[in-house]
Amino acid sequence: MSSASLALPDRLVDRGTSVIVIEHHQAVMAHADWIIEMGPGAGHDGGRVVFEGTPAALVAARSTLTGEHLAGYVGR
Repeated sequence: MSSASLALPDRLVDRGTSVIVIEHHQAVMAHADWIIEMGPGAGHDGGRVVFEGTPAALVAARSTLTGEHLAGYVGR
C-alpha cells in the first residue's frame, strides 16, 4: 500500500477527526496511532480485546499472531 493511500486518513486526523479503520493490511497497521486487536480468533472464537496500544508496543510484545506478523513486516 502506498503512502498516497494513507493520505486521506492522515488529512482527516490532521483536521482533528477520529478515524477508525478495520484492517488487516500491515502497512495500515504500522501507520496507525493506536491498535485494538480483537481475538483470539474469528467468529465464535473471537470477540475479546487481546491487545490495545501503539503499533510499536504490539511489535515489542509479540503477544499475538498479529504482533508476530507486524514485527516481521517492520523488520524486527
